[in-house]
Formats: sequence, structure tokens, C-alpha cells
Amino acid sequence: MKLRYPCLVLDHDDTTVNSTATVHYPCFVEYMEKYFPNVHLTLEEYFRYNFDPGVIELFTNICGMTWEQMMDEEEYWKEYVKHHIPKAYPGIREILLEQKRRGGKICVVSHSFADYIRRDYRENNLPEPDLIFGWECPPEQRKPSVYPLEQIMKNYGLKPEELLVVDDLKPGYDMAKAAGVPFAAAGWSNDIPQIESFMKTNCGLYFKTVDELHKFLFD
Repeated sequence: MKLRYPCLVLDHDDTTVNSTATVHYPCFVEYMEKYFPNVHLTLEEYFRYNFDPGVIELFTNICGMTWEQMMDEEEYWKEYVKHHIPKAYPGIREILLEQKRRGGKICVVSHSFADYIRRDYRENNLPEPDLIFGWECPPEQRKPSVYPLEQIMKNYGLKPEELLVVDDLKPGYDMAKAAGVPFAAAGWSNDIPQIESFMKTNCGLYFKTVDELHKFLFD
């Protein structure tokens, strides 16, 4: 059967796996308690600041870290993530398997590291992505840069309209918009009004559940 989108370009955290609430935020709280005890953010605030202005600004402007301190926090996070594996959202595996079964591509563009993404896919029994563009890329090649989408289209000879970016945060939306690629908001990771309102207003495609995305792609 013909695919609506020959290539799905998926974010990882809070799109494919439930990681902020179960891994990244607990790590953030633990680190702050040890090294920045005056910084206190709720899970909702942590979600909102990651959404806009983004993770780097969260640590530097909001938490008051220097660049060197942010690198220290990154090393702490890397060690934490080694021992904490997030679970894939129910229904994600079925989407990925059906995309592959119909001959489609699965690519990942994420602010996580490719090694952790591959591990999470493996541990959740998900089909291996065809390409991954993660945090190990130079800063100018990370989303919201259009570089990952340009490389995906170049690799597979695809047009912008043949890709669908699925992401829960604004950098993914900004990347897709700049590249002229369709975007679908993953609304299943949180119920934060600010994020939901932006995504519903701007994205065109908004899915509150994984099942809604599955029906849109394959029914």
C-alpha cells in the first residue's frame, strides 16, 4: 500500500520514548540539588523551558550556568542516562513496524545522542532507524537547523512533501517550517496549555494520542 509519507522523521524524547518525566527531569533535579541548590523548577516549568527558549538557554539563562558548568551537567546526564532507559509510548512500535512494512524510511532528529537513541530503540524492540542526527552533530547542524532534513532528502532522493516531522517541541517545528517539510505535533507527552496552544495554532497537524497519528498515517 502507498505510504502517505515515504519518510517519517521522528524526534526521540517525549515523542518516541517517555523520557523527560522519567529520566531527564529526575536527573536535572538530582544535579541541581547537588550543585545549584537555589534552582528549583517544577516538571511543568522544565517542559515549558525546553519548549521555548530551548535546552541551552534553559541551562545558561534560566539556571545561570556558565558554558563549562553546562558541559559538566552534560557529563553527569550522560552517566545517569546510561542506567535509566525510558519506555516507548504504547503504539509507537506499531507505527514504526507498519512504516517499515510498507517500504518507508524512519529517521530520527533529536537533541539526544545517537548511541542512546539506538539503545532505546533496541531495548524497546523498535526497528532500527535508517538515519540518526543527534546531539553529537556540530551545533550548526542540530535542529532547528535544516541540515538534517536536507541530508535525509539528499540521501533518499525525496521531496520536502514526502517527509513528515513528528516532534513535541518548537525546535522541530522551526526546522520543518524552514525546510518546507510537513510537521505533526506529538501532543501525547504532556498537557501543558502553553505548548498545546502553540502547537494547535501553528502546526496544522496535531495529535493528542499515538493512535490518532497511526490512523492518520495508515488508514
